[in-house]
Amino acid sequence: MKRVRFVLAILVSLCSLASLYAQKKQLVIYTWEEMIPQEIFDDFTRETGVEVVLKTFDFNEDMLVELEMNNGGGFDLVIADDYIVEFAINEGLAQKLDKKLLPNLRNVNPFYQHHFYDPDDEYTVPYGAGIQTIVYNPDKVNFEIRGLSDFWNPGLRNRVGITANYRVINGMVLKTMGSGYNETDPEIIDAAGDRLLDLVPNVAVIQDMDLDELILNGDIDVALMYSDQVFKSMMQNPRLKMVYPREGIGFGIMPAFIPLNAPNPEAAHWFLNAIMERRRGARCFEYLGYFCTFQASDPYIKQEYRPFLLLPTEERNGRTVSRFGNYEFMFNLPEEAEAAHARIWDAFTVAMSQR
Repeated sequence: MKRVRFVLAILVSLCSLASLYAQKKQLVIYTWEEMIPQEIFDDFTRETGVEVVLKTFDFNEDMLVELEMNNGGGFDLVIADDYIVEFAINEGLAQKLDKKLLPNLRNVNPFYQHHFYDPDDEYTVPYGAGIQTIVYNPDKVNFEIRGLSDFWNPGLRNRVGITANYRVINGMVLKTMGSGYNETDPEIIDAAGDRLLDLVPNVAVIQDMDLDELILNGDIDVALMYSDQVFKSMMQNPRLKMVYPREGIGFGIMPAFIPLNAPNPEAAHWFLNAIMERRRGARCFEYLGYFCTFQASDPYIKQEYRPFLLLPTEERNGRTVSRFGNYEFMFNLPEEAEAAHARIWDAFTVAMSQR
């Protein structure tokens, strides 16, 4: 009996070691679709022997719930939006980076560091950044669009496409009223709701995905798009016009972080360091279509892509600042303000469905 128990103990130990070895040979990345080119995964596996497994989510909140359910485990590397990453860090679901394993951190553009979600850059690496930008077809729109307020022009009836992110669209409306994305006054938010309802006749579609395809196909003539959609549409039809709204811009960063109980944090560090390499970073952002956050990769971005992938900046008083005007991050809001934003968005979507 003792010998049987001894043999069983050895088998259990061997199984545990085999499981641990399998984990060490695998890197699980959790993010949206089409964030990293397959060739980058293939290169990483060839160089390290670690297989990359990509798992995707549609909404940031889904990612956070999954991470909470797994107590900060289940995934080795997560890429999400800044505001939700702030939640993950504050809830203790992220681990601090071992910067000794990340020599290529020196390649990061300082413009994308020291922001609200990770002020000391202890937990994150910025992987891309974006804005909400106007794109329109000047062959079909008979006036020059200069800002967000132009979306209410009666000549654009049923010709406008907008994203499905309520904070982005509510913020757009608030910008036209002289406020901003992070408004917390319920009365001002309600007033924005009234103005948003006035936009209903002009809106043809509300969706996050494929707005670039809709404007290229002529289904809409003007849209508020994310940076990657602007890139795709402008590259296929250079006659389209891109406009930085005169009222100001919503700005966001997509940080990468390692969950607290990641099965293979070492491989996650290896991967982060790999994509921050100059030429490899350029390949990532040419695929991604968002602003390149690795300054050392800027010279390797193809010339024709640079107007869309390199943030227009200048040095001012020793700081790197944006040249496209007033920009604003979207922060997490108090519960009452968040509820007010959700309420006016619900009223808008109901009005859209009843047209």
